[in-house]
Amino acid sequence: MATADLLIPPPAAPRRDPSPRLWSDAEFARMQQLGLFVGRDVELIGGTVVERADGSARPFVFTRKEYYALDDNGFFRDGLNDQRVQLIGGVILLESPMNPPHAVAVRLATKALERIFGDGYDVRAQLPLDLGLISEPHPDLAVVTGSPRDYLADHPKTALLVIEVSDTTFQTDTHYKADLYAAGGIADYWVIDLVNDRVIVFRDPRPEANSAFGRTYALPTIYTRDDKLTPLAAPHASVFVNDLLP
Repeated sequence: MATADLLIPPPAAPRRDPSPRLWSDAEFARMQQLGLFVGRDVELIGGTVVERADGSARPFVFTRKEYYALDDNGFFRDGLNDQRVQLIGGVILLESPMNPPHAVAVRLATKALERIFGDGYDVRAQLPLDLGLISEPHPDLAVVTGSPRDYLADHPKTALLVIEVSDTTFQTDTHYKADLYAAGGIADYWVIDLVNDRVIVFRDPRPEANSAFGRTYALPTIYTRDDKLTPLAAPHASVFVNDLLP
């Protein structure tokens, strides 16, 4: 176990962060017809919806309501296939395909957390988490209280533990998403780092003026295969890091 120094050494392999969903001229026209931009000065530049206000231009910030309106009107369906997207900080991001080691890590962590938490908790894999007006991420795993039927009307608004499996999304998972989860009040956030064969644990969310979401975590702690991890919400249980890594 070690404390990370201003985060993590450079990645051992090339990584791809999620990319924003780009829009065609026809899609932009449909958005206008749906009334998504009423009263807003917007235009489409290079596939990005840009809003002009106060003499400056910035990417349009989509709310969860607008995000769902786009989904209801088929913007994320290409023929018979659904696009995998998520809303983070008002930006609609395309999710990358999942490689086999990533899938195995999700399954291993799911089984380990189900053993630790048991009845009265739900371990949700890649399902939405409602973190406010402009963010609905799909963490690889989130442990929430209750049972699946408790969330028929609304997605969970918090979680006892959130885990992201990182292979091609290292920078996003350890910076942008870490700040997002800190701002969302997630007390315990783990990154299963497949490339460097370790788990990075983020705790103690605190205000941070330079964060994209106004909060961040204290310096993370790094755990290797022989170390044990104890979730904050299950202080009498533990899991070997080796049981989380493929």
